[in-house]
Amino acid sequence: MKIPHLSASSRRLIRRRFAALIGRQRTNFRQGFAALMVSSAGDLAAGLALGFMTGTLERFPGLIVLVPAAIGMRGNIFGALGSRLGTAIHTGEFEGRVEKRNVAGQNVMASAALTLYVSIALAVLAKEVARLFNVETIPLSHYVTVSVIGGLLSSLVVLAITLWVATMSVRREWDMDNVAAPVVTAAGDLVTLPALWLTTFLLPMGRLPDLVFILSVLAAVITLLYQLRSRNYAVSRRVVRASIAVLVVAGLVDVVAGLTIEKRLESFLLYPGLLVLIPPFLEDAGALGGILSARLSSKLHLGSIPAQAIPSRRSWEDIFLTFLLGVPVFLLVGLSGTLVSQAVGLATPGLAQMLALTMIAGAIATTGAVFVAYYTAMISFRHGLDPDNYGIPVVTSSMDLIGAGALILSMVWLGIAG
Repeated sequence: MKIPHLSASSRRLIRRRFAALIGRQRTNFRQGFAALMVSSAGDLAAGLALGFMTGTLERFPGLIVLVPAAIGMRGNIFGALGSRLGTAIHTGEFEGRVEKRNVAGQNVMASAALTLYVSIALAVLAKEVARLFNVETIPLSHYVTVSVIGGLLSSLVVLAITLWVATMSVRREWDMDNVAAPVVTAAGDLVTLPALWLTTFLLPMGRLPDLVFILSVLAAVITLLYQLRSRNYAVSRRVVRASIAVLVVAGLVDVVAGLTIEKRLESFLLYPGLLVLIPPFLEDAGALGGILSARLSSKLHLGSIPAQAIPSRRSWEDIFLTFLLGVPVFLLVGLSGTLVSQAVGLATPGLAQMLALTMIAGAIATTGAVFVAYYTAMISFRHGLDPDNYGIPVVTSSMDLIGAGALILSMVWLGIAG
């Protein structure tokens, strides 16, 4: 069938509308791109840490299964915290300080409790999923020690950064929906991997991992009972109740993503530079979806977009912004990952292959991010649920699995992995 050529007037109209769209999204693009560059820099440092952890990954079999879930937990819990604080800023409920009974304080307490609960759950999931697929693993107490101690250490840093971003968003008139997800996920990557690596030094210390396991379970039970009995934690209880199930499911998805990487670990060990790509690629994909999710959530709360199956015009603008941000982000991930790996002596399949890998996998991942972010926001809102509690965890964990799958498929297609 012959496709008719566009007339000159139609082409001019398309150009004008495209230019108008770019003009409306210019500020959002600048803020989102700047935040994603900060995210990429932090994720690249995390990738280098993972690239140098090849000995640790070989010494503690099955540990890589936990790594994406442990990293993702920080983004899931504190990305959701950032999204809730962003909505509180838009609705005028954020007071700029953390107190026991205000919105910020209640959300911080909920995030701290969720960190403990989900860390234990992730350790159990990593152990059981690895066992189910006949992957050699470390003992459960070792998983719990790495997940809980590494998780708590890194969460203190990420919490401080999340609150700083919220405060600066109010002072500098940033749109927190544009900056929270990338900055928080980058911070989570940057501090989580070193924290996990440091915690592995506790594993050979006799019965210490068993003691950590027992104390972690006791602390979780005491914290849960205290939250349930106290009248001062109504908001905190509501956030925990709304979040715990989705965070555990998200953790399971992240564990499967880790299992996907474990199954191809030999290819990554052959080219450690590919390990460098994993944190920035997965987290930038998640951050892109997180930006879209946070923007859609705020607009749903404000009533400026309808919750419908087919995106409205304003929703399409946010979707377009996501794809627009993805092009330079994944190009820079491939370029910087190659240059940094070569600078520190980590083997790579070459610049052309690395760029092709990140751009092809990035296109797949961005499409997945848009689909998951949009429909998670719409479905949760239409069912009377808060998209702030569901959007970030669902998007970031889904992107860990979709992103890992996109990387593996692209590696096979390009002949990098067999």
